Amino acid sequence: LVQLVESGGGSVQAGGSLRLSCAASGDTYSTYCMGWFRQAPGKEREGVARIDWDGSTRYADSVKGRFTISRDNAKNTLYLQMNSLKPEDTAMYYCAADLPPCQLGTRGYWGQGTQVTVSS
Repeated sequence: LVQLVESGGGSVQAGGSLRLSCAASGDTYSTYCMGWFRQAPGKEREGVARIDWDGSTRYADSVKGRFTISRDNAKNTLYLQMNSLKPEDTAMYYCAADLPPCQLGTRGYWGQGTQVTVSS
């Protein structure tokens, strides 16, 4: 895996939806753990969702039931479907990747980020 490129961010009103994508280069994508992180101004970066090589998923409590992470290994692409968006979801969203044993957030690869802004 060499490069991660996010897309799909934008501005929406509260209650709206967005789908983020993260396109990865490299031919071993399916072996990587993938995840989404976010960072709002003045706040620390936080993990949002994670999907491992076997398809198992984990979510931050703040997004459970609203966000869905998925991956298409044939397209080397990671997704984050975000529904029922709230103003507190406003942040820069980053895609991350790491090989097992995964330590997403502390090592591995990062994308450049895509901005999500939710207005009330």
